[in-house]
Amino acid sequence: MLAQLEGYAYAQFAALDAAALEAVGVELAALERSVLSTPELRAFLSDTSINGVTRALILSELLADKVRATTSRVVTYAAQHVPAPEVVTTLGALAHFARVASEAGTDVFVNLSLLEARRRVNGYADAVLEDLDVAKFADVENELNAWARAVESNDDLRRLLLDRDAPLAVRRGTTQELLGSRVNATTLQLALFVIEGGRPRDVVGTLDALVNYVAAARDWRVARVHSARELDATSREQLVTSLTALTGKSVELQVDQDAQLLGGVLVEIGDLRLDATTRGRLGALRESVNSSHFYESALTRND
Repeated sequence: MLAQLEGYAYAQFAALDAAALEAVGVELAALERSVLSTPELRAFLSDTSINGVTRALILSELLADKVRATTSRVVTYAAQHVPAPEVVTTLGALAHFARVASEAGTDVFVNLSLLEARRRVNGYADAVLEDLDVAKFADVENELNAWARAVESNDDLRRLLLDRDAPLAVRRGTTQELLGSRVNATTLQLALFVIEGGRPRDVVGTLDALVNYVAAARDWRVARVHSARELDATSREQLVTSLTALTGKSVELQVDQDAQLLGGVLVEIGDLRLDATTRGRLGALRESVNSSHFYESALTRND
């Protein structure tokens, strides 16, 4: 199973009691059987021409009110992140993982390469950050960074946490004792999972990578909108709906009014820039005209 999906699914499953987790496992297995027996659904999930975000949104609508929220979340996350040809088989892997998690508790992870272990931690972070208020992201970043520096600078602590032969319970317990109520609950969850799901020798490196990942996740949750005019409630709602469909994440708007744009909106979210302003269109038209004029002059000039 994809390492990132494994981390995400584990976070979702860990929030359930034994009975609920068993029910989710049953639903996942039933969903796999349903997909395998329905050629149209199987073809849709395996269609490489459909991007992951679109596939996840459609699947979410199909599953609405038919399965538990956790089942829907892990399945739609898989649909978005797993390569299309592997989505169907991944449903069975998720059902198996749910059974293993209910029986083995925290002892469910195999050793992965450094990068794959970091991806597993990133998937876990996706789950715990999903419903976190954007205003708290900066606190999580700062606290994770401070914890990384503390581990890095304390020889005894670093020696313990990086010791792969030290019992997991001891390493988790030490992390819990030192952080405890001193940090945001989300920060503590992430710090504990670095110990549990990451590579022991890479604790500091994984924490540093996680700080960057949380920062990037915050950027994709906040859309900076520059508008020529004030946006009314309907326009804001439509924009949020469109951006959520585009990114697959809940989006918060930060709107700045700029009359120099003349009309339309300029949206910046993550590393994506969408220019639908009148000024932007005029600029593109000017470039097109100038380019056409250049070629026309080159073709018609008489040397």
